[in-house]
Amino acid sequence: MATAGLSRMRSGSGLGRGVLRVSSARQHAALEVTARHCRSELEQYGRCVAASPATWQQDCQQLRLRTARCASSHPIVQKIRHDCAEPFTAFEQCLKQNQASVMNCKEHVNQFLLCAEQVKLMT
Repeated sequence: MATAGLSRMRSGSGLGRGVLRVSSARQHAALEVTARHCRSELEQYGRCVAASPATWQQDCQQLRLRTARCASSHPIVQKIRHDCAEPFTAFEQCLKQNQASVMNCKEHVNQFLLCAEQVKLMT
C-alpha cells in the first residue's frame, strides 16, 4: 500500500507520526483502518519512505508488503481494494513514475480517496 505517500500529500506534513493523522472528513476508510489496525507497520513504512526519498520503492519494499498484508486482513479494506482497484493502480503507477516528486500524483490520490469514501459511505 502507498498510504505513506497518500498521507503526506493529503496532510501536507512529513511522514512517520504524521502518516497516522486523519485530518479531514475526506480521509478514506482504508487509511483509517490501516492507521488503527496496523499502526506499527505504517509508522515503520513511513519512516523508511521519509529516509529514502529517491530509493524508497526499493528500500522500503518489505515494509510496504508487511503493511499491505496487515491492512488487507480487514473487511472494509478488502472491499475498497476490490471496488477502487483502478484508481489505486493508477496512483501506484504514478508513484513509480514520480519517485522523487510524489506531489505529481495528487490527482491520482484524490480519485482514489473519492472512490474509497464512496465505499465507506455504502458500508
